[in-house]
Amino acid sequence: MSEVIARRLTGLAALVAAVALIVQVPLYFVYDGPPPDGNVLSRLLIGIVALASLVVFVTAFRELVGRVSPAHTWAGSLAFATGLVYATVTLVSMGLEAGAVIAADRPIDPTIDVSGTYILYGSISKLMLALFLTALGRAVTGARLLPRWTGRSAYVLAAINLAFVPSLFFGNDPSFFYAANGWGTTALLGAVLSYWLLAVGVCACRGAARVAPAAATPAALR
Repeated sequence: MSEVIARRLTGLAALVAAVALIVQVPLYFVYDGPPPDGNVLSRLLIGIVALASLVVFVTAFRELVGRVSPAHTWAGSLAFATGLVYATVTLVSMGLEAGAVIAADRPIDPTIDVSGTYILYGSISKLMLALFLTALGRAVTGARLLPRWTGRSAYVLAAINLAFVPSLFFGNDPSFFYAANGWGTTALLGAVLSYWLLAVGVCACRGAARVAPAAATPAALR
């Protein structure tokens, strides 16, 4: 995979993941009580698409780091591994939610009724995200893959996610900002991540457009 293709794939995957997450998050706030099955299953399906795109993003990002700066391959590999774990943990959470909704004979609110997802969506995923963002920030700033602000903002987001790891001690009321399944721990941080991914995706695609002419020049001179 060439650097241009790696940049394009990284950018496009980030954009798809971001758009899917941006569409998904508001669906959690449409109903006051238990939402209908269609709402829950639709938002979970959109989330699955987002996480599949995130897997492509972290894979392409690791390849990009290896192409541009082999000295920082370790950071790209760490970002890949932790991003993959985050995606896997969240997919398991979605599977638990979907199974409970499908099996229930009445509408349920899976953010409350499926207790197995509390720390999967909360403390565990926040810790994995913190590691992922830290590694990505190190790779970006060290290899100068993207504008410097993307690396610095990754560090900031990593610190914010790390601050939510102790949320497992604060109950299971979704209306409480800092609960294990609270709107701050899950929805707010998910929204922030989605818009950050959107910005990163745009930067990666623009970077590919700048690199492409330079990559084609040697071929044209032959």
